[in-house]
Amino acid sequence: MEKVRGFEVAKGFENAGINLPERKTKHSAGYDVEAAEDTIIPSFKKGMKPTLVKTGIKAYMQDDEVLILANRSSNPGKKGLILANSIGVIDKDYYGNADNDGHIMFAFLNVKDEDIEIKKGEAIGQAIFQKFLVTDDDNATGVRESGFGSTSK
Repeated sequence: MEKVRGFEVAKGFENAGINLPERKTKHSAGYDVEAAEDTIIPSFKKGMKPTLVKTGIKAYMQDDEVLILANRSSNPGKKGLILANSIGVIDKDYYGNADNDGHIMFAFLNVKDEDIEIKKGEAIGQAIFQKFLVTDDDNATGVRESGFGSTSK
C-alpha cells in the first residue's frame, strides 16, 4: 500500500505505548492527539517560554499538504492552556528530519494561577491535514536541515 498521509511513532518512542491519533466521529476534521508522557505546565510568568508537550508521533503527507495543530476547545476554559503559536504548522519536510525525526510537540502556555499537569495518554489537541496553494511566482528551493523551529535557519 502506498503511503499517502498518516501518523507513525517517532524514533525514541517505539516502546512508550504511544497511541496514534484518531478521529472520534465520522465528520470530525481533526485527529485527537495525546501526550506521550506526564508533563507539568507551570503558571505563566512574564518572560517564560512555552512548555513543549511531547506526542511521540510524526506525520507524513503529500507535497501540497500541511498538518495543522489546533488546541482542544476545552483547554483554555477548563485548564487555562493556550497554544503559544496560536496554531502549529507541520510541513511535509519536517517528517524524518535529522534532529528529531519529525517528532510533533504542542507549545503550551498556562494562564491559570496554578500549575497544570498533563497525564500520559491525555488528549491535548487536534491535528488536521489540509491542502495548501502556492503563488504563480513561487520558487522555493530550500531544503530542511533540522527540526523544531528551524524553517528559516
